[in-house]
Amino acid sequence: MRTHRCAVVPPDPDPAVTSSAVAQTPHLDEPRPRGGRLPRRERREQLLGAALEVFVRQGYHAAAMDDIAERAGVSKPVLYQHFPGKLDLYLALLDLSCDAIIDNIRTALESTQDNKMRVTAAIDAFFEYVGSDSGTFRLVFESDLTNEAEVRQRVDRVTTECASLIAQVIHEDTDLPGPAANLLAVSLVGMAQVSARFWISDQAGLAREHAVALVSGLAWRGIRGYPKTDDA
Repeated sequence: MRTHRCAVVPPDPDPAVTSSAVAQTPHLDEPRPRGGRLPRRERREQLLGAALEVFVRQGYHAAAMDDIAERAGVSKPVLYQHFPGKLDLYLALLDLSCDAIIDNIRTALESTQDNKMRVTAAIDAFFEYVGSDSGTFRLVFESDLTNEAEVRQRVDRVTTECASLIAQVIHEDTDLPGPAANLLAVSLVGMAQVSARFWISDQAGLAREHAVALVSGLAWRGIRGYPKTDDA
C-alpha cells in the first residue's frame, strides 16, 4: 500500500455531533426537574438523552418507559407523543449512534493523505467512540436486542459502511479488486472494534494512546504489503 505524505490538520469538532443526545450523558443521580414547554426538536433531544442514560445503565429489556419519562422529567403521555414505544426510542438512538461512528471514520480517512496515518486515525476513531463517557457504544456493539431484525440491520450497517469507506481507500492505493479490498476492510473494522471493546473493559491495562499505537501498528504492517509482488 503506497504511503503519501502531507501535513495533517486535525478536524474541528462538529457542533451538531458534540451537542447531540449521544455525545454527552448527564449524571444519573437525580431525575431532571419538570419544566415548561419545549420546542419539539429540543424535547426530542431531551427524551433521547434520558433514554440513552437509562438504556446504557439498565439495558433494553430492564428499561421501562416509566424510567425514561421520570429521568426526562416529563409525563408518560408527553413521552408517547414523541415515541410510540420503547423500541422506537431505542432505534432512534441507534440511528444516531451508528451515524456518529460512520462519520468519525469518514473524517479520520479524510484527515490526511498519508496512509499510515489514515490507519492510525481510523483505529483511534473506534477507540475514541468506545471511550466516550456517554457509553453509547454499548447500544451498537453490546446490544441485548440483536435478535430484533431492525436492530441487527442497524448494527450491521456500521460494519458495512465503515468497511466500504476503508475499502475505497485500499482499492485506490493498491489496485486490488473490489471484493478483495472489501474483505481486508471488514477485517480491519473487526480488529478495531474488538480491540477497542477489550481495551475499554480495562483488561488491556493500557493508556488509549498506547493501545491505539499497538493496534494501528499491527494493522499497518499487514496492509502496507499490498499489492503483493509475484515473489511475495
